[in-house]
Amino acid sequence: MSTETETSNAKKELTYSARHLEKSAGRQQDSADRRTELAADRTVLAAERTYAAWVRTGLAALASGVGAGALLEHVVPDWLGLATGSLLVVFAGFCFIAAVWREMMRVAPPRPDTPRLPSNLLIGVNGFLLLVCIAALVGVWIR
Repeated sequence: MSTETETSNAKKELTYSARHLEKSAGRQQDSADRRTELAADRTVLAAERTYAAWVRTGLAALASGVGAGALLEHVVPDWLGLATGSLLVVFAGFCFIAAVWREMMRVAPPRPDTPRLPSNLLIGVNGFLLLVCIAALVGVWIR
């Protein structure tokens, strides 16, 4: 009888263990799905930080390009001040274009919960900044 009791107890333990594993596997699947969604959200937020860094760099280059002509006017030859200002303004334009290009890249599924910046807004703002770069470049050349 002892063997039958041991067998019965072993079956009960095995059944309990199987149920516990099923529940645990379900929780792990849910947890893995949530971690994947959160990783997609972090990817969107990292892309926005990268966009902000490109725009910030472009604005700094634009200001430096405009200021270079005025600051270097009697310090270096005119052509060098003109070249420096022009190069910085052109680099600023590149930064504004790169910012939109980098932000427009899409994140592969799963879809993040975090909303992305509207594409029209990005193109509009950076398009305006690009026009400012062109105006600044003209200003540097006709000073």
